[in-house]
Amino acid sequence: MSRPSIADKRRTFRQLHETGCFIIPNPWDIGSARYLQGMGFKALAPTSSGFAWSTGHADNAITRDMALAHLHEIVDATDLPINADFENGFAADAAGVGESVRLAVETGVAGLSIEDSTTDPARPLYDIDTAVERMRAARLAIDRAGGDTLLIGRAECFLAGRPDLDETIARLKAYANAGAECLYAPGIRTREQISAVVAAVAPKPVNLLLGWATDWTLASVAELGVRRISVGGALARAAWGGFLRAAKELAEHGRFAFGDAASGQELNGFFGPDAARHRRALS
Repeated sequence: MSRPSIADKRRTFRQLHETGCFIIPNPWDIGSARYLQGMGFKALAPTSSGFAWSTGHADNAITRDMALAHLHEIVDATDLPINADFENGFAADAAGVGESVRLAVETGVAGLSIEDSTTDPARPLYDIDTAVERMRAARLAIDRAGGDTLLIGRAECFLAGRPDLDETIARLKAYANAGAECLYAPGIRTREQISAVVAAVAPKPVNLLLGWATDWTLASVAELGVRRISVGGALARAAWGGFLRAAKELAEHGRFAFGDAASGQELNGFFGPDAARHRRALS
């Protein structure tokens, strides 16, 4: 069977946003991406934080070239649509964002998000006019490349120390008007907050971040009208959690506490010569 083309992936990705609710998990390398594909997920959104940690960097400390190489690698390694967590576009001005987005589209991603965060603690968010200008530049870059890459607009208020729902909604609506096709406000948690965001940007789809232990389920989130659910760096943090616990036991107590580790047989079975059969069994 031939692999889907980039156009096929982008078409599939857009269709996923039309009805229902789906989980778009967040791998951080080729192995985790391929395993999630084998489990039957329909699209993936590589986590920028998880990738940064895997290279020995803090979140928001990787370069644009590193991000682009990573995206290219993940797109080539999987058959699923890939959504890029493209941070703030790796540029301060709109022209720079446009150039970054052009390069990201060339990697073959099916979607990409642009944040309104600055990474400057003294001024954590771009002012609304600048943020809208940046989103318009991203929209223009995508349109010039054919327009089939989905643009996600992110309002980072709740993660930037400004948990103001009214400001968040105003920003999301402005990004929608500037060409964002899916909206995302990481950090909102309550039923009231989620419902308000969904209603405010309707009929455009909303992404909800559930990167912590919660009683929410796919079904209960879908009831609120959310179109897709991501988990951010949670899977990477879970993997790091297992590693850190085992490493601390070695370093501090001389104990070999690997009871929760995946078996080599399971991993070799998935990634080895019989991988296709094993993946079919998983999905």
